[in-house]
Amino acid sequence: MADADAAMAGLTWNRVLAMVEKNGGPDRAFWLKQLHRWHWISSALCLVGMLLFAFTGLTLNHAGRIEAKPQTQHRTAALPAPLRHALATAAPRKDAPLPAAVSDWLGDALKVDLAGRGADWSDDEVLVSMPRPGGDAWVSIDRETGAVEYERTDRGWIAWLNDLHKGRHAGPAWGWFIDLFALSCLVFALSGLLLLKMHAAQRGATWPLVAFGVLLPLLLIVLFVH
Repeated sequence: MADADAAMAGLTWNRVLAMVEKNGGPDRAFWLKQLHRWHWISSALCLVGMLLFAFTGLTLNHAGRIEAKPQTQHRTAALPAPLRHALATAAPRKDAPLPAAVSDWLGDALKVDLAGRGADWSDDEVLVSMPRPGGDAWVSIDRETGAVEYERTDRGWIAWLNDLHKGRHAGPAWGWFIDLFALSCLVFALSGLLLLKMHAAQRGATWPLVAFGVLLPLLLIVLFVH
C-alpha cells in the first residue's frame, strides 16, 4: 500500500511538471494562475511568521552579544495549619498536582495559577515548576513547616521571542501554529520553484542563482561545520 501511494504521488508530481513544462496553451495558463494563487496565499500566511523567525534567527545566532538583564521576584508565605497537615501526611507522588485547597490558597497568597500543574514530591518538600517562554518560576513548600518560597524570573522580550522560535515551553497551540507555518512555507517554496521553472526560459540567471543557493550552504557545511 505504501509503495502504491508513493507511486501515485510520483505520477501526480510528474503530471504537474509535465503540465508546467508545456509552452503556451490552456494548460500552461491554468497552472500559471493556480501557482500564483498558491504562492500569494501561502506568502500571506507565512509573512508574520517568516519575519518573526528571521529576526529571532539573528538574535539566537548572536545571543552572546545581546546582553540580558533578568528580573527576579521572590516571595515567601506560610501555609495554614490544616493545609500543612494535609501535605505532611500525604504520601509522595510523582507528578501529582497539589490538593485543590492548597493550590487555591497559594493562588490567592502568591498571585499564581497552580491548578492542575504537576509537582515534584519528596519526603521533605513539594516543588512546582512553572517554565514559560522568556522566563521561569517555581514554588517550593516545606512539608513539615509549611514554609513557602516563590521565585519568578523574567529574562526580557528578546528571550521571550527566542523561546517562541524554539517552541520552548510555549504550549500545544503554539506548536500547532509552527506546524501550520511550516506547511505554508513548503507550499510557498514549492510553488515558487515551479514558477521559476515556468519563467526560466525568459530569465537566464534563474538556475545559476538556484544552484548557488543550494551549493553555498552545502559548501559551508562541508568546509567549516565539523
